Amino acid sequence: MDIVYRGALVADGTGAPAYQADVGVADGRIAGIGRGLGGKRVVDADGLVLAPGFIDMHSHSDLQVLAEPEHMAKVSQGVTTEVLGQDGLSYAPVDDEVLATLRGQLAGWNDDPPGFDWDWRSVGEYLDRLDRGIAVNAAYLVPQGTLRMLCLGWEDRPPTEAELDRMRSVLAQSLRQGAMGLSSGLTYTPGMYAGTAELVELCKVVGEHGGFYSPHHRSYGAGALEAYAEMVAVSRESGCPLHLAHATMNFPVNEGRAGELLALLDEAIAAGADITLDTYPYLPGATYLSALLPSWATEGGPEATLARLSDVDTRERVRAEIEDTGSDGCHGVPVDWDSIEINGVRREENAHLVGRSVAESARVAGRPPAELYFDVLISERLGTSCLMHVGHEDNVQAIMRHPAHTGGSDGLLVGDRPHPRAWGTFPRYLARYVRELGVLGLEECVAHLTGRAARRLRLTDRGLVREGYAADLVLFDPDTVADTATFDLPRQAAAGIPHVVVNGVPVIDDGRRTDALPGRSLRNPRSRA
Repeated sequence: MDIVYRGALVADGTGAPAYQADVGVADGRIAGIGRGLGGKRVVDADGLVLAPGFIDMHSHSDLQVLAEPEHMAKVSQGVTTEVLGQDGLSYAPVDDEVLATLRGQLAGWNDDPPGFDWDWRSVGEYLDRLDRGIAVNAAYLVPQGTLRMLCLGWEDRPPTEAELDRMRSVLAQSLRQGAMGLSSGLTYTPGMYAGTAELVELCKVVGEHGGFYSPHHRSYGAGALEAYAEMVAVSRESGCPLHLAHATMNFPVNEGRAGELLALLDEAIAAGADITLDTYPYLPGATYLSALLPSWATEGGPEATLARLSDVDTRERVRAEIEDTGSDGCHGVPVDWDSIEINGVRREENAHLVGRSVAESARVAGRPPAELYFDVLISERLGTSCLMHVGHEDNVQAIMRHPAHTGGSDGLLVGDRPHPRAWGTFPRYLARYVRELGVLGLEECVAHLTGRAARRLRLTDRGLVREGYAADLVLFDPDTVADTATFDLPRQAAAGIPHVVVNGVPVIDDGRRTDALPGRSLRNPRSRA
């Protein structure tokens, strides 16, 4: 065998009690599990838990996995597979015009790296690009907002039959090329312009190709339960499995209401629905600052949005909707500017805003918060990111206990002070919610982060510690594993994770990053590319 990890406590990803064993790796696979195994190299794993590599079910590494190949944010916390193409917005399938628009629109999420080679347009070409060498494995979801942009632009209207046919055709092609399913961002334009019937038609295609639907639904605030119910109905009517993205209940209107969500899901599951979900173990959310705008203000794309924000009368209309009634972009809740913290800008002249709430910066400047907000969006050409301090600890804990739960970082890797979940999600589950609070048992938590996620992705040879399975592994010290990333210092590697293995190749070895890039795209089992 190439490597033997000797004497580890094996948490195999099923939730079964952990057991002590040697685990051997050869030719990218788990080649043996037992006692007294020998190999070319033997690593003393006494005192360490050996688990399947963690699966990040909601990642925004679409560009950074290529632009920053070391990818320490994920490998250092034990992630060996991540799911890209989330929230209905990513960079395939596109044409030249759509790609140019997305590069600007998503700069607050993913940056727009100078000199980066955008050498793909289709999903298959993007997956081929990943296969040239990445740090971890990656699966991809077709982003419904991008698909809509490609097939009918930025208009707020139902598609014509011809446009719907084209969306179905491009979606089917993308699934055949290897996409695992469909994502949507129904508080982001232009994806939010899709009605329920349109989503059902797209999900029928996804179901026919063995995929799943992962929606960021229409509201995490006012109307959250109704928004979840819509997604359950889409799944039922289309026959497509459902995976709810960052499934939580946020904003003051939803404090203590996680049980209502779980009851809704349990009822649907009992009736035969195939439903899973993911969450991150933090209270604040993160997005781009312009996401708070009402949908009508962003119709037509970024240039039309900027023109509206430069018009005095339109600014007042937008202000009234954001502050007084609650825009659909802000989940139907009137904005609390003290809860909106700017955490990433692109222009040096705006660097002083980072780490402060919009309200605080407005008080310092002696200006109304909305006016400062509009001017920042114009100055940054919408490329600004923010934190939204809107979560509730009781909801977070209740939802992570659910048997359909998996882990997802939803982590943005760029910006001055990105959300620490990008670097800390998986060790935080193990440190805070297993060791410190006992919300989950160790083996149960590992199952949430590995085997259950692999089942959703239909990965028949990953997510468990079993002979013959791909050797995606993480070894951690259960007494010291911890997230060290904070909101002030967010780019900090986890503690207590000395070994991470991707496809049999160490990427973290005795606590140090190797130069290996053994990851590859993981494609829809029904793909025929």
